[in-house]
Amino acid sequence: MLDKLERKLGKYALPHLINYLIIGYAIGYLLQGIQQVTGWSILGLMLLEPYYIIHQFQFWRVITWVLIPPPTNIFFVIIMMYFYWQLGNVLEQTWGTFRFNLYIFGGILITVIAAFIMYGAVYLFTGFAMPFVGVFFSTYYINMSIFLAFAACYPEMEVRLYFLIPIKMKWMALVYLAFTIYDVIQVGWFYGVAVAASLLNFVIFYFMIHKRRLSPKERARQARWKAATGYANSGFRQQSQQQTRQGYRHKCAICGRTDVTNPELEFRYCSKCNGNYEYCNEHLFTHQHVQ
Repeated sequence: MLDKLERKLGKYALPHLINYLIIGYAIGYLLQGIQQVTGWSILGLMLLEPYYIIHQFQFWRVITWVLIPPPTNIFFVIIMMYFYWQLGNVLEQTWGTFRFNLYIFGGILITVIAAFIMYGAVYLFTGFAMPFVGVFFSTYYINMSIFLAFAACYPEMEVRLYFLIPIKMKWMALVYLAFTIYDVIQVGWFYGVAVAASLLNFVIFYFMIHKRRLSPKERARQARWKAATGYANSGFRQQSQQQTRQGYRHKCAICGRTDVTNPELEFRYCSKCNGNYEYCNEHLFTHQHVQ
């Protein structure tokens, strides 16, 4: 299904989508600063409030909530923007532009649907129609889905927490989820619905995009790419046979780890390097290309 959608709609995918999201975050923090100085309720007009959308036809709220930033200080804002800019770019390179677009916009759509479900459930059980949903939705949930997707794709990648503490992405994801569950218990089921919407997006698209099986056409395309780039030439076969004799089939050209010493890693050849250079998933997008 994804392949068919990509063939039909792939040309409409927005390259470097994460750049536009970061710009949106910056606009949100700018509006937040203006609101604090002037006292104008700017962000209040942007909240995802089904009540105002249904009763006052304020349809812009369906998308403007994406600009609403989570409360934090300016130092953390800069770190957060740079961090998620990196994660988003790597995910787009890993999945492709169309699938990354589908992941982000699909998450936005699921969140909007969850907001209306929350509003409808309260109205059904209480009979009161009132605005209350918007405070539970912000860019925090988009960040959550990007972070979890990256951690699932590259669980063994190490990052520097506060620029000092080395920690693997999988452990950061588990800590992230633990704090989120604690917040849900403290705040209540309203917050739980918002969190569940973001996690549903992650679960659906992770298994559709990252864990999908390759079709025969995709395997054939990969074989053609290997032949066209010299991946399957005689020199590579000799190298592969030598690696097999040494007990491994894949070895990172940067860190030297192999599929034997680190079976949890994924290995890929870089099409931009001049030669058969293979890298683990931690160095595939960070190495300097060999020319």
